[in-house]
Amino acid sequence: MDFAALLASKRSGAALSEGEVLDFMGAYVEGILEDADAEALLRAIFEHGMEEAELACWTDAMLRSGSVLARGEGGPARVDKHSTGGVGDKVSIPLAPAVAACGARVPMISGRGLGHTGGTLDKLESIPGFRTELTEERLSAILDDTGMVFAAQTPQLVPADRKLYSLRDATGLVASIPLIASSIMSKKLAEGLDGLVLDVKFGSGAFLPDPEQGAELARTMISLGRRLGVRTTALLTSMDQPLGAACGHAVEIVESLDCLAGGGPDDLAALVRLCGGEMLLHAGLVASAAEGGERIATALEDGSARDVLRRVIEAQGGDPRCVDDSSLLPAAPDVEHIEAPVDGTLHFTDTSAVGRAVLELGGGRRERTDEVDMAVGVRWRRKGGERVQRGDRIVEVHHRGGAGLERACALLGDALEIGDPCEQPALVLERIGD
Repeated sequence: MDFAALLASKRSGAALSEGEVLDFMGAYVEGILEDADAEALLRAIFEHGMEEAELACWTDAMLRSGSVLARGEGGPARVDKHSTGGVGDKVSIPLAPAVAACGARVPMISGRGLGHTGGTLDKLESIPGFRTELTEERLSAILDDTGMVFAAQTPQLVPADRKLYSLRDATGLVASIPLIASSIMSKKLAEGLDGLVLDVKFGSGAFLPDPEQGAELARTMISLGRRLGVRTTALLTSMDQPLGAACGHAVEIVESLDCLAGGGPDDLAALVRLCGGEMLLHAGLVASAAEGGERIATALEDGSARDVLRRVIEAQGGDPRCVDDSSLLPAAPDVEHIEAPVDGTLHFTDTSAVGRAVLELGGGRRERTDEVDMAVGVRWRRKGGERVQRGDRIVEVHHRGGAGLERACALLGDALEIGDPCEQPALVLERIGD
């Protein structure tokens, strides 16, 4: 491979050929090319973007840099959901068991939190004993036995993405739609999926606040799915206020268990039904997403989704009793209440500040190696658009001996205002896809 010529071509704005992509990806994963070489190419991609066919080749090469989860002939369809992340986003935790209870397989390989958004794996690891670091063999066995699995990315799955993402993170090259799309889709397609639903967040608590950017990312990933043989749809959803009431780790598990019992906050339950309906449609189990949503609601209400979660928790080393007894989960020793200072209507103005407040309490990571306090967090007693009176308790702050409390409370104050009534953003702005 003439890497200098390849780099010069991309710097001029030309598209990489399939051969050039394969040569680069192989050489970088094998250590023949240095990080400095890869950084130079990523910067050229960051500047010039990628054409559709070029990006599909790039994503496919990342996917095939490692193994793909094995699956036998026939059997239930495999489907999954990916969220671009937000504050209080716990949808995956009730969603996966509900979809599995309806007859699909859900190999949910998830990530950890960094910054103001929490990670699904961290939340699940607040369940005593629950393990997410699994071998591919164990992951596949749990998937076959229970219908679903919650797991971290294994070393064998998409090693190219692991190297490229770390490099992008270290060099400030994260915010590129082609590079974001290829990172997400290569990992998800390595699960051996038949269908994928994307929950692309926008708003003040999202990675991409601008809904137009969110829609562009969604369309890019849908195109990749189509080109690589996986039916993909997206929901463009608002993160202009926290999803549900709880933000943290164990507090979000408690809320997820409420949802799995047919309760929980309305916005969380609605998004679980919407995503689940799309997943069941992709799995060929229903004739419409609306019918799928009804099936999901039934699985939440009749206890079948909770039964699946109990089996998954036990299979992954956790204590399944916590599904019925949330007192077995970590709980912060101290709770502070923030009250409304005036009468009026509650509005969220900066949802990311809520995530940063949890970070100040110790419930998140600034660096990937940081330890996380699973017990701390916040729980909103009121949602945006609700009328409050002076002295009403609007949020509980679950803390440990005052650690980070003053700064967290200041951030929570920055996150909202109380004023005149105004229209609240819709939960779902748009459905994108076939």
